[in-house]
Amino acid sequence: MLALLLGVATALPARAQLKPAPTAARVATTRLAPKPAPTPAPKLAATTPARPAAKPAAPAKPAAPAKRMAPAKPVAPTPPLPAGLGSADQNLRYKNGKILVEQGRYALAMQELEPLTLPAAKFERAPEAAYLYAVAASRAKKWAEAEQMINLLRNRYPSWAGLPEALFLQSQVSFEQQDYDNALKVLNSLQAGTLAPERANMEAAYLPRIAEKGTFQRLLKDYPQDAALARTYADKLVGGGWYTAADQGQLDQLIGQFGLNRNAYTPRLGAAKKSSYNIGVLLPFEFNDPSWEKRRRNQFVTDLYAGLRLAQDSLQREGHPVQLFAYDTGADTIQLKQLLTLPELAGMDLLIGPVYKSGSKILARYAQQHQIAVVNPLSQDGSLVLDNAWHYLFEPSTATQARQAAQFAYTRLGGPRTAVVLYEDTNDEEAFGLAYKQAYEALGGKVLQLRSLKSDDEASLAAGFAGIDLKTIGHLVVASDNPKSGVYTLSALRVQNARPPLITYASWLTNNRLSLDQLDSRDIYFLNPKYLDRTNAGVRRVRQLYTQQFNLPPSVFTYSGFELLYYFGNQLHQYGAAFQQPLANGGPVSGAVFQGIGYPEGAHDNQYVPITKLERLEVEVLNPVGFR
Repeated sequence: MLALLLGVATALPARAQLKPAPTAARVATTRLAPKPAPTPAPKLAATTPARPAAKPAAPAKPAAPAKRMAPAKPVAPTPPLPAGLGSADQNLRYKNGKILVEQGRYALAMQELEPLTLPAAKFERAPEAAYLYAVAASRAKKWAEAEQMINLLRNRYPSWAGLPEALFLQSQVSFEQQDYDNALKVLNSLQAGTLAPERANMEAAYLPRIAEKGTFQRLLKDYPQDAALARTYADKLVGGGWYTAADQGQLDQLIGQFGLNRNAYTPRLGAAKKSSYNIGVLLPFEFNDPSWEKRRRNQFVTDLYAGLRLAQDSLQREGHPVQLFAYDTGADTIQLKQLLTLPELAGMDLLIGPVYKSGSKILARYAQQHQIAVVNPLSQDGSLVLDNAWHYLFEPSTATQARQAAQFAYTRLGGPRTAVVLYEDTNDEEAFGLAYKQAYEALGGKVLQLRSLKSDDEASLAAGFAGIDLKTIGHLVVASDNPKSGVYTLSALRVQNARPPLITYASWLTNNRLSLDQLDSRDIYFLNPKYLDRTNAGVRRVRQLYTQQFNLPPSVFTYSGFELLYYFGNQLHQYGAAFQQPLANGGPVSGAVFQGIGYPEGAHDNQYVPITKLERLEVEVLNPVGFR
């Protein structure tokens, strides 16, 4: 039965994979000095990363390793209703209720199951019927009905073998209603070791959402042996800006009782607001290799740093000065580890970088130990920022993009609440597909098929679409940047004369195999985290300043560097170096150049994902900041 529970209520966080940055050769450690005055034509030196004369293309995504794909299964586009609804045959009603839950028809399932739960029915499987009713109510977000049924189940059938799963569901229902006391009370009533991994995942998902210090203190008093509660509160004290000198005694007690790392849970001194902040930038500049090939491959790093420099100038003019200290990490972890032995790094107020996954993990541990916030500028790997109050992703993770897309589809697309999700056979897109299914079904929708495909293989593309009636599904999701996937998808829709809404990546807009007319003529919605409105004043200003200095237009990496430093530089000046809790208390805000940025409810990756659509050949943002 626990399998039925996986999609109930709000989906727990999914782990995504990093999209690898371009590889680079190993070079010796080089340190950069603080930023000098900008010059119109920077030269390659130890103080400023150089820009080649010609603008190269953005780094290409490496090809994913091939893996065997299971044969596609035919799909029934709209499952028929089970026969005999409302039957006097109790066993048939129970069977039909179970089928309706699996189909995502939760209201019908509740109608079918409720009579079986009444004492007068004397149904031998009444506990199972009550549990399925509660599952259906939870998936439909009918919290009161779900909780009432679980309470009846507990009172009438206290010896039922499936009661632990019902209690687990009740805890999640209470968490969703922010009834934290009851949620923990129910969880702690479970026998030690019962559903231990599921319980740990639930507490990790919901406890960080508690926004009041007093609520935590009350819960700790009532549940003094709850290790997850204690650890989350310690994280809030040290990493969330809640700490005061009066908290030291309780913090020491939690460290001793639960074996927490004292170095990681020692509040940082000197976190008060300052007139200027020091920021370490750790990127693979690789100055020891001046070859044209290396400079061309590393252009994205040069562009990123140039954007940081432009933001530094803007902050200076606005009276929010920051000092940049740039360090060349090279392409391996050896150089990064050498840099982290420098005493000066421990005194930084913020760290930016690096770009490779192995280095990101090392720097994240360093930041946690020294209590310095670190922002990864390019990664979309949500797993990097789990259980670390000091580590942030500038970009939305793959899983966050999937969840935002699922929310948009469920609330804005209308029609049948069914979907088919196809994803490219890579780690990133697989994580996207799984997260989308989990989030969409938690809302009450149904993913009829979740399939992988390899777009460079015509047979794999054909198998991915095999047996799918595209005319009857609610919407189609194609998570693939491969140009061939876009061409094949539109061809498949045309062959079937089908026009379901389609959700995909913004890279389709730059696919030279597809015309804008083709994309405009259908209901296609693009996940567009890096969408730039060229009429925006901030975008025009960055373009002007960059072009004046380098005689070339900026790349998207330049805009990323600018937005990152401008946003977090302002956070430093507004809240000081321990800005985590103010970030968690706010919502997404409009960016200086991008559409939005924000880390609400304790998120550590950007939670705003622009969703765009072509309207009369113009890109329109359908979910601007502040719109729900």
